[in-house]
Amino acid sequence: MTKLSVNINKIATLRNARGGNVPDLFKVATDIQQFGGQGITIHPRPDERHIRYQDARDLKSIVYTEYNIEGNPEQSFIDLVLEIKPTQVTLVPDAVDAITSNAGWDTIKHASFLTDVVKEFQRNGIRTSIFVDPVLEMIEGAKKVGTERIELYTEAFAHQYGLGNKNGIDPYVASAVLANELGLGINAGHDLSLDNIQFFNQNIPGLLEVSIGHALISEAIYLGLDNVVNMYLQKLK
Repeated sequence: MTKLSVNINKIATLRNARGGNVPDLFKVATDIQQFGGQGITIHPRPDERHIRYQDARDLKSIVYTEYNIEGNPEQSFIDLVLEIKPTQVTLVPDAVDAITSNAGWDTIKHASFLTDVVKEFQRNGIRTSIFVDPVLEMIEGAKKVGTERIELYTEAFAHQYGLGNKNGIDPYVASAVLANELGLGINAGHDLSLDNIQFFNQNIPGLLEVSIGHALISEAIYLGLDNVVNMYLQKLK
């Protein structure tokens, strides 16, 4: 079964919009795990517009499943991750002013930098994953820098699936096949939803984990968080 890690950034966004502590980010993280979620993902950004750095620290004692911290490995982010030592760190090349992640790493151009960062996290017992587009050369590059996993950036798949084009999954299947051959673990995320997750999961060989935030939290507004988490778990079997 593919694991479900729930990204709780949007809960923090809602909390920060009003100030105070409603909704309670830490209660939500606890509830998601009790509902069956197999991991919690956060993506703290330098401007702390949703997840704050202190949130990341405080969640360490609350997340008893898998704790995944995503972000651009600038020095402040690296220091935060080394302090917390989560289960996994996912390296994402998002610009400071990006609304959301919008591209994977060029693992060839940035090979030297990524190699150094990956080694530093691994020396501290933190599993590494690199956010990549479904491009074979980028998968090969990820292997060369020494990461244990890749996270496939799935926006293009989700867009094509929404248009009725199921062939949009083909580059992801090819990328997964190559990753399996290279011994890389496969994660995936971005715009995956209740509408497309089952198809994606059934067609990607060796998919270990999906990280889902925006769609899941949005769906939970209508259907309830407990219900939605378990709907995803059913589709990921």
